[in-house]
Amino acid sequence: MNNTIDLALMAEVQQFLYREARLQDSHAYDDWEALWTDDAIYWVPANGADIDPEEQMSIIYDNRSRIGLRIKQFHTGKRHTQLPQSSLGRVVSNIEILDANDSEIQVASNALIYEVSQRGETVWATRNEFLLRRTDDGLRMARKKVVLVNNDQPMYTLSFLV
Repeated sequence: MNNTIDLALMAEVQQFLYREARLQDSHAYDDWEALWTDDAIYWVPANGADIDPEEQMSIIYDNRSRIGLRIKQFHTGKRHTQLPQSSLGRVVSNIEILDANDSEIQVASNALIYEVSQRGETVWATRNEFLLRRTDDGLRMARKKVVLVNNDQPMYTLSFLV
């Protein structure tokens, strides 16, 4: 990719990532689920950024069906780590378009997530990679990889969607 920035594309990508963050922070999981393609992969690796999710344990490694099941579990009211729901605030930054063509856009970003729950306050720092795909309904996530910067250390249960 050359160094020329397509400002319209950057604005479109930024708005998509900001919307995704708002939906997650407000626990609007049905709307968040609608942001995914049918062949989606949602991956949160454990113990490093470049593990093989087929061979090593991940915090989350969901296909589209599993994403839907995860959302249904949130709706049961039996996710006791989310009773009451955490208050979340997320700052998305360092948005960078790595590659783009007419149908797909590879994006990197960082995020800080501030969580307040019954156990106290936690700050989560992440490095994110997205594969966004153009559809008739606008941009959708075909792949999201969230690398928690401390994923090689003991951590609290991740009971919300990063």
